[in-house]
Amino acid sequence: MEEKHYEVVVIGGGISGSALLYELAKFSNIKSLAIVEKYEGIGTLNTKASANSQTIHCGDIETNYTLEKAKSVKAKADMISRYIINNNYGEKFAFKTQKLAMGVGEKEVDIIKNRFEDFKSLYPYLELFDKNRLKEIEPRLVFKENGEERDENIVAMGTTGEVFTTVDFGAMAVSLIENAKKVENKICDVYLNTEVEIIDKIGDRFYLKTKNKKSISADFVVVNAGAHSLYLAHKMGVGKDIGSVSMAGSFFLTKEKLLNGKVYMVQNPKLPFAALHADPDILANGCTRFGPTALPLPKLERYHGCLQSSCEWAKTLNLSKEIVSIFYDLLKDGEIRNYLFRNIAFEIPGLGVKLFVKDARKIIPSLKESEIYFARGFGGVRPQVLNKKSKKLEFGEFSVNEIDGVIFNMTPSPGATSCLGNAYRDAKIVCDYLGKNFDENKFKNELVDE
Repeated sequence: MEEKHYEVVVIGGGISGSALLYELAKFSNIKSLAIVEKYEGIGTLNTKASANSQTIHCGDIETNYTLEKAKSVKAKADMISRYIINNNYGEKFAFKTQKLAMGVGEKEVDIIKNRFEDFKSLYPYLELFDKNRLKEIEPRLVFKENGEERDENIVAMGTTGEVFTTVDFGAMAVSLIENAKKVENKICDVYLNTEVEIIDKIGDRFYLKTKNKKSISADFVVVNAGAHSLYLAHKMGVGKDIGSVSMAGSFFLTKEKLLNGKVYMVQNPKLPFAALHADPDILANGCTRFGPTALPLPKLERYHGCLQSSCEWAKTLNLSKEIVSIFYDLLKDGEIRNYLFRNIAFEIPGLGVKLFVKDARKIIPSLKESEIYFARGFGGVRPQVLNKKSKKLEFGEFSVNEIDGVIFNMTPSPGATSCLGNAYRDAKIVCDYLGKNFDENKFKNELVDE
C-alpha cells in the first residue's frame, strides 16, 4: 500500500483536533495536513452535543475560576465568538441565551455578591439579580410547588442574553474541517474509521499504525484524542509520570421547558468536580438538562467497546503505589467520599431519579419527580490526570511533549471552549519545529478580540 506522507497529522476529530487543523490550514504556510479519526464522523464522541453541556465556559459564571484563570479562559472563549460571528453561524449552531450563577443561602449569596464586584470589570455585561428580579426573568428559581417563595435568600449574577453562551460543538467541529478544506493550495485530508494503534518514530518521521492498515506518516503529529492521548503516549514510552482516571458525567432531562436559560451553582471547593447546573438543551427543544453527575468509570469511552475500552483504561490508569496514595487521600475525605457514592447511586434505575430530584430542587424548588427522567445516551467521559510526582489529582488541560515532533493533549472541560486558543499554542510549536511561518497578524485580525 502506498504511503501517504504529510507535514502534520492530527489524531482525533473532535473539536480540539478540528480547531488545530483549521488554524494550520488558514494561518500557516504548511501545505499538507491530515486528520485521523477512529469513528465514522467528525465530532461524534465527547464533542457531540449530547456528551457535554453545550456551554461556552468563559469564566463569568464558573465560580471555581480565579480571576486570573477567568482572564485566560475568556481570551480563548472570545475566539469562539469571533469565529461564530465571522462565519455567520449564529442561530445555526451557536446561540445567545440567558445565563446565571446562583447562590442559595446567606453564605453563597455573599460569595456571588463578592464575585460580582471582583469580576464585573472583566465582564461588563454582568448584572446582579436579587430575588425580586429573578421572579421576572427566571421564576422557577424562586417559587415552591405551593406558589410560595422559597425560604432561602437567593441572588444571581449573569446576563439575560447579550453574549453567545451555547454551542453545538460537534457541528462546530464539522464547520472547522469544512473551512480548512476550502483553503486554496492546501491538502487537508480526512481519514474516518481509522483507529491509530501506535505511533513509531523512525529517523525524523512518525509512522502511524492503524487498525485498517492505512499507511500514513508525518513530520509532526499532534494527538488530541481525549484519554486515548495518554494511552498512545504510554505506548511510545512517554508520560510515565502520570496516570488517568475516567470521570463520566450523566444528565437528567425535564419533560418540558422549565427554565429560560442556563443556571449554574456555587462550586464546593472541596469537591473536585463540576457543580450541578441546568441548561436548556438544544437537542431537546429547550427542555432543561440537569447535570453532570460524577461517576468513576473504568472505561476510556462511555458507550463504545466495553472490553477494549476497559483494558485501555487499566493501562492508562498506570497503577502504582503513588496512584493508590492519590485515591486514598481523596476517599479518606468524608465529603468527597459521600459525594462519589451518591453520584454512583444516581445511576441506579428508579432510585437515581428520586435521589437526583432532591439535589436539583436547590435550583428549582418546585421540581417533581414526574417532571424529570434519566437522559440515556447523554454524557461522556473526561480524563483527569493523576500526577505521580506531586501525588495529586490535577484538573484542566495537560500535555505530554517529551519527544520532539509529537504532542499528546488531554483537554477536559473547558477543552471545547479553549479549542481555538489551544490550537494557537500548538500551531506555533508545530511551525517552529518545522521551520514554517504562522501568520500572527492574520490570526489576530480574525480571531482575537482586541
